[in-house]
Amino acid sequence: MIVLDTHVLVWWVSGAAKLTGRARRAIDGALRRGQVIASAISIFEIATAVRRGRLELGLPLDQWLADMVVLPELHIEPLSAAIAQAAGQLGDPFPGDPADRLIAATALSLKAKVVTADERLRRLPAIAAVW
Repeated sequence: MIVLDTHVLVWWVSGAAKLTGRARRAIDGALRRGQVIASAISIFEIATAVRRGRLELGLPLDQWLADMVVLPELHIEPLSAAIAQAAGQLGDPFPGDPADRLIAATALSLKAKVVTADERLRRLPAIAAVW
């Protein structure tokens, strides 16, 4: 099982060539075994990045998100009280970005790897990361 970091989710859904071979193989392997997972916080991050002009999707945001959430191979993991608590209790080495903490806590709660290009997350010993 794998959890996609937000940028990886955007690249995967958009078919961007930015994924490494290792990341692509991890996603393909997860697809053969079931679904790929993304945290619900990623929807917030995508919408915020589009609103601020930091991300262009090629489609209106509402359409892009509507198309994404109905992908049968993608499961959006809701934020739960347990995930929020775990994110808040992650130690100081974890990035302060709440979204990164929630994505990491989601992966930890599911005992899943995180596919991420984010070096800060990949360096954390508690996180099993793929890139």
